[in-house]
Amino acid sequence: MLTTAADNFLNVTLLEPRQKHPTIFLRFDALGEGESLTIHNDHDPKPLYYQLLGERGDIFTWEYLEQGPEWWKVRISKKISGQQDETLGQIVARDLRKAQVFKKHGIDFCCGGRKTVKEACAEKGLDITKIEQELRQADQLQASRPLPYDDWNIDFLADYITNTHHSYVRKNLPDIRAYASKVKRVHGNRHPELLKVHQLVEEIFTELSAHLVKEETVLFPYIKQLVAANNYTSALQPPHFGTVQNPIHVMEDEHELVGKNLAAIRELTHDYQLPDDACASYSLLYRMLAEFEEDIHLHVHLENNILFPKAQQMEQELFS
Repeated sequence: MLTTAADNFLNVTLLEPRQKHPTIFLRFDALGEGESLTIHNDHDPKPLYYQLLGERGDIFTWEYLEQGPEWWKVRISKKISGQQDETLGQIVARDLRKAQVFKKHGIDFCCGGRKTVKEACAEKGLDITKIEQELRQADQLQASRPLPYDDWNIDFLADYITNTHHSYVRKNLPDIRAYASKVKRVHGNRHPELLKVHQLVEEIFTELSAHLVKEETVLFPYIKQLVAANNYTSALQPPHFGTVQNPIHVMEDEHELVGKNLAAIRELTHDYQLPDDACASYSLLYRMLAEFEEDIHLHVHLENNILFPKAQQMEQELFS
């Protein structure tokens, strides 16, 4: 039987300072899997989180029930054996609202979608307790209902990506190239970072021009063949590239290159902050780049974290 917060409550303020952490550790160690301990304190017990993580490992969850200014209350729950943390990609695939938390803190959930929240926070030096709390709060947002990408058949999802995101790239990237060239020519002497921005935009254009064609002529048609074979509507012809994992690896590598270039542009432009002498074209370029980056993040997320894993799983099941 699971222990409830009411049954297992510890008022840390009643303990002598030297007894606090040892007592909490004893109570935590006595928990069964899935059981919880709620602690009450007069200051943020965040140092306890890191001590518990360091000495016991990633075997617990940490949830603030109350956060000052006078009292802090935290529920610490012991994980069930074999229960692994979701990756960033899995979290966003399940609830797209949580992508906003990752974007706010500069956490890459697209190309870096295989990392856990803890791994991503450790790499960037972020406060894991703050990020996890914001992710829980995102559950309560009353936002418009996001499209159910994770529920769609993968052949439909492939068509959606082509008709929505590939079309967006083809429509907007030529204009971004033109403005990047113009703004570099006019403002490059006073703002030399624009030369590098222009170079990165050209690299993105070159990469994506070939990338979209490969997806539309090689990978996506094979994914549709997988669906047809899975539905028993046609036989699956062996592809020339071996297994679907091979072109997927190529696509993921190209996604990562584009993602790194966009991250470099954001850093060079200080998060698209316009200088005082920026003209209308300068302003438009930064706005278009920011919107393009936003679209690419969703585009890559749909492929790396939803379409590609499902295609690999379907192929494995068909040949098992």
